[in-house]
Amino acid sequence: MSYNKPKTIFCDIDGTLLKHHGNCYKQIREEAVLLEETIEKLVEWDRKGYNIILVTGRRESMRETTEKQLKQSGIFYDKIIMGLGGGTRVLINDKKLNSEEPTAIAINIKRNEGIKHVEI
Repeated sequence: MSYNKPKTIFCDIDGTLLKHHGNCYKQIREEAVLLEETIEKLVEWDRKGYNIILVTGRRESMRETTEKQLKQSGIFYDKIIMGLGGGTRVLINDKKLNSEEPTAIAINIKRNEGIKHVEI
């Protein structure tokens, strides 16, 4: 049985979509710098029907400033999850019945290199 539902992308903000300036307090004080080809990759994922969920260690109290930075940078998304902290993020997901296909993958990229080379 094959499932062709759209993928859900969980994507970090700082160091992945926007240049990482240091801690989250610096991130909201510094001007947001969009990493190379970020919008093009988001458009590609959007055209494929993917759900784009942004995640960040920025505190919930920084939501308004974060959303403003994202909008000014042209970054669009379906949801944003804030307050994840700086520790390792682990995704746990079940496999579909009668399938060996993975239902979760992880891609780690170098900070501030952006998502331009990410293939999903």
